[in-house]
Amino acid sequence: MTTPDSEVVADQRPAGDGDALLEVRGLRKHFPVNRGAIIKRQVGAVKAVDGVDFSVRAGETLGLVGESGCGKTTTGRMITRLLEPSDGQIIFEGRDITHVSQGDMRPLRRDLQMIFQDPYSSLNPRKTVGSIIGAPFRLQGIATENGVKRAVQDLLEVVGLNPEHYNRYPHEFSGGQRQRIGIARTLALRPKLIVADEPVSALDVSIQAQVVNLLEDLQEEFNLTYVVIAHDLSVVRHISDRVGVMYLGKLVELADSAALYDSPMHPYTVALMSAVPIPDPAKRKGRDRVRLQGDVPSPLNPPAACRFHTRCWKAQEICGKVEPPLVEVLPGHRVACHFPENAPEGAGEKVTQAAEQADPA
Repeated sequence: MTTPDSEVVADQRPAGDGDALLEVRGLRKHFPVNRGAIIKRQVGAVKAVDGVDFSVRAGETLGLVGESGCGKTTTGRMITRLLEPSDGQIIFEGRDITHVSQGDMRPLRRDLQMIFQDPYSSLNPRKTVGSIIGAPFRLQGIATENGVKRAVQDLLEVVGLNPEHYNRYPHEFSGGQRQRIGIARTLALRPKLIVADEPVSALDVSIQAQVVNLLEDLQEEFNLTYVVIAHDLSVVRHISDRVGVMYLGKLVELADSAALYDSPMHPYTVALMSAVPIPDPAKRKGRDRVRLQGDVPSPLNPPAACRFHTRCWKAQEICGKVEPPLVEVLPGHRVACHFPENAPEGAGEKVTQAAEQADPA
């Protein structure tokens, strides 16, 4: 049964368009590769992000996962406009901010902030904690009721640090404390959306849970919306409402956290989930470990059609010829695969039909 064009279009739209705080449509970032000592000429492009679609509803947490080099961080930096997109759209609160100038972007920084991965390099070692956290107030020209110092000390207390640390320098703190300082700086202007780029990957395991719990508490207290970028699947499962899986610049699966972890559909997601260590030996029995063959292809010259087909145990001829779009095969569960796992009957055909209608040639 052929799916009408209107249904296919609806299937490929990001979930929650009507009440989305952030919408990302066809987002791309290609870094040019130039050669020539005197006359530079472009000989190619690294396709770091190559057509990503998703939306984030107000108050929710969207996790982006995938192995190193899949384009997670590049996507996060484009969302916050720290990187200029090559193509696509970024719509924040109904406004297209894809190519907004830095001058026009400055007032939007109050609502759109980022937590950086490395708590050591993201803080200026020559500045005191008070100066670092107070910088957003000064840059945005915001007057506080009891002065900047009191506002900074209140923020330090909110993130679990001593307000008396106002005059200390970053080198006097541990990694976990530095990340809390970075979080306090991010919270200074009460943003609506925070992009957290690997917020706990540089921290000891014993500290990671504390920071993750802090982020959850802050979300509830200040009604924050998060896009959490991570490669630690257990952290993402704990904090995220929905999870998107990226591979080589593409979003291959997007679903509610419980559905994705209980019944992953894309073969790449299945392989990722099978690699998660299980402490209990009794629960490990009978679990199939998927071992992918070969290395991740270069984003400079990615495989045609489905980018995962060169490493996929389910790949067939169509996978190398027809690129599968991200299609909703169950309510709220989207997958880009001609032969998905744990999927209802006809799910693969639905994806193939959508691909053929999108590109009849």
